[in-house]
Amino acid sequence: MKKYLVIGNPIEHSLSPKLHNYWIKKNQLNAIYDKKLVNENEIKNIIEEIKNEKINGINVTVPFKKIVIPYLDKLSFEADKSQSVNTIYMENNKIIGHNTDIAGFELGLKHINYDVKDKKICILGAGGVVSSIIIALNKMKASNIILCNRTKKKADDLKFFFKELEIVEWANVPKDTDMIINATSLGLKNDDNINLDYKKIGSNKFFYDVIYNPKQTNFLKKANSLGNKTENGKMMFIYQAHQSFTLWNKIIPKIDKETIKLLD
Repeated sequence: MKKYLVIGNPIEHSLSPKLHNYWIKKNQLNAIYDKKLVNENEIKNIIEEIKNEKINGINVTVPFKKIVIPYLDKLSFEADKSQSVNTIYMENNKIIGHNTDIAGFELGLKHINYDVKDKKICILGAGGVVSSIIIALNKMKASNIILCNRTKKKADDLKFFFKELEIVEWANVPKDTDMIINATSLGLKNDDNINLDYKKIGSNKFFYDVIYNPKQTNFLKKANSLGNKTENGKMMFIYQAHQSFTLWNKIIPKIDKETIKLLD
């Protein structure tokens, strides 16, 4: 039986096992997908289990998307460009790190028919998924990408790789921004709040949260109450998982109404 895992800390919120095991059952595969709470000092041993063929594939979530890189033999083009890994597997006796977040973000926006071309985008946070979002936004021809993060050094580190970024002080979202993306982990807990002046940002904006569980964070609730369009990261999550599943199993699973409803 093949074994797959998603690793992270925290990990309780992850619906990856629910989605992957659904596709495993639909495609009659002899496999199981689980989630595992890990600490940084356990990562090396878990990745080595791929080489020992005890694990066939790993998904990586917060906060390990960059931390896993030194333990891998090779990065795909997408993982190397973003310096972010969310999918690990073995090929030709080498442990490969890949990034399906870039495609996941782009396909998720296309699914809801939101076009970022010529729009001004503000990203909150500078964690592991942010480089993937920047690459996708550039690919989709956003006009400006603004970054605000609580730790300025992390924002500056991203600017080193992405010269086009405009860095602003934390929570200082420009009023003429079209889309505001929460790429922090603030929202995973019900009492999490992002210190933003929502009224100052204005209405008729698009607020997007990469978090999909809970399906409506306080960030989205507040934005919604002021007449903004809102969307959570569910479709991004589904599409990035779809890419991982296809890569591991050489089978393209269906994304249909039943799949989407599964995560409601």
